[in-house]
This record gives sequence, C-alpha cells and structure tokens, in this order.
Amino acid sequence: MSQDEYREMLPGHTEFKLPEPPPAQRVNGRRPIPEKGEPMPEPMPEPVAAVSAGLDVWDQRVADGLAFLRRRLAGAYEVDEFGFDPELAETIFHPLLKILYRDWFRTEVLGIENVPAEGSALVVGNHSGTIALDALMLTVGLRDKHPQQRHLRLLGADLVFRMPLMSELARAAGATVACNPDAERLMNSGQLVGVFPEGFKGIGKKFADRYKLQRFGRGGFVSAALRTGTPIVPVAIVGAEEIYPILADLKPLARLLGIPYFPITPTFPWLGPLGMIPLPSKWLIQFCPPIPTAHLTEFADDPLVVYNLADQVRETIQATLHELLEKRPDPFGP
Repeated sequence: MSQDEYREMLPGHTEFKLPEPPPAQRVNGRRPIPEKGEPMPEPMPEPVAAVSAGLDVWDQRVADGLAFLRRRLAGAYEVDEFGFDPELAETIFHPLLKILYRDWFRTEVLGIENVPAEGSALVVGNHSGTIALDALMLTVGLRDKHPQQRHLRLLGADLVFRMPLMSELARAAGATVACNPDAERLMNSGQLVGVFPEGFKGIGKKFADRYKLQRFGRGGFVSAALRTGTPIVPVAIVGAEEIYPILADLKPLARLLGIPYFPITPTFPWLGPLGMIPLPSKWLIQFCPPIPTAHLTEFADDPLVVYNLADQVRETIQATLHELLEKRPDPFGP
C-alpha cells in the first residue's frame, strides 16, 4: 500500500484545515502592526497633515521671535556708525511696510536691473504724498525685487531728526540727515543712497499740481555724486499723489505748529484718526538707466555742470512719470 493510499484512509483527513489566525488587537488605543498580507493603514488625511505643518511653522516663528527678543535684551546686535540696525529693519520694519507695499498699494517695480548689483549708487526720486510713504515704499521695493536684496539708505530732512522718537526709528531703519558729508561717506562705503531733491515742496504740493516736479534745489545731491564718482539712478514713482490728495494748506496753523504745511484732504481732518488711512492707489516704481559721473569728478564744484546734470535727472524723471501714467489709466485699478 502506498503512502498516499494510507493517508486517504485516515479519518477526517479531507476535512482538516489549519485554524485562522486571530485578528490583530489594538494595544493602548494604537493602530496594530498589520499582519503579512494585510493592507497598510491609510496615510494621515491632508487637512490633518496641513494642520500639523502649520503648527510646526508657528512653533518656528515663536522660537525665532523669542530668540530675537533675547538678542535685543542682551544687546547682541550691531549698528553702523549712522545707527542703522539691519536686524531690526529685516524683522520689524520691512514686514510691516510690505503689507502696504504688496496688498494695499499693489506695487509694481520696473527696471530693477538698472540698480547696480554692488557698489554705490545715488537713487534720485520724485517726492509726493503728504506723508513720505513713497520713500518707505521705494526702500521696500528695492529690497524685495533686487537680486542682491540691497538696502537703500535714505537721506531725510532735519525735521525728522529733531523729533525724539522719529529720529531713533529713522536711523535704525537706515536713514540719515540729508547733508553732503553723510551722503559722501555712505557712497564711499559702497552703499545705495536715496534722495528726494523736491523735499517738502514735493510732498506738500496740492493735488492740482500732481506729478509736476518742483524745483530740485541747488543740486547738492549732484555735487556729492560727482565728488565720489557715484552713478545717479533716476527713479519715477506713480501712486503716492493719490493717497492723501491735498485740497488746501492751512499755512497759519502750520506756522503755529512749526511744520512745513497743514494739509486738508477729503478725509483729514474730517474723519479724525481714520483720515490718516491712505487711499489704496495703484503704485508703479520705475528705475531709469544710471547716469555715470566718474568722468566728471573734477567738475564737482562747477555750478554749470552741477545744474545741467540736475536738470538732466529731473527731465528724465518727469518724462518717465508721463509714461507710467499712460500705463496706469485708473489710479485705483488692480
């Protein structure tokens, strides 16, 4: 008798089956390890994963904020000889101003390739807007769009640096007094320097004179550029004229308060503090091709050369303003 015949004679052989393995049990509420052949558990749902990632981002932000406060309290930060605090500008000033720059004014920057990647340059722009927001938006736009993320060192009026709190904030943001010695020191150190030759005549002009450049003064910015051989980059800014349209100027009240002008706008002073909210105009900023000055350093004290170069910068900005206004037919468009 063969072994196969013998096995078939054994009782219950054909009905015999191996017992099924017991189902996997959860241990302490956790998902059990899948048995061989059992499908793997589904991955975490996307909303849950997104929440987890969001928590990680906020954890990192809180950690960065605490580290920033620790450095500030310990004095472990650096400022230059003018009081510029790069860490404070990057952490506080620029993020806050970028909300206005990107979301409120919807700013577009053109011709950023005309700003040198390294070395000094004198950026000369038109000035307007009742409050000098155009200078701040120019600083943010240059930092945001330039491939090297360069800082712009603004030259401000004496009035700014006579105000206790404003003076410290302006210097920490990188500004200094608008005088030739400071400008030349900055340019000799390879910095980008920003100047607005119209001064208070520009930001305080009435809405009827919008986008009409005022006189550029005596051309002190040109002589500073000539002495250092620094190229001049004209820049045209469209949009600031509409944020606080000046309808009238109460000069007697301005003299009483010791300020250059006291503006009356459609919202100020009628709406009180709400009148300080700028209107959401569309901004365009265009950097023009640089004007070289290295070949004219010996003429830094020649009034004819200085005035002619200042006029060239002014005419370039005025012509560019007209071009930008044609590109932006609606002051409050998208």
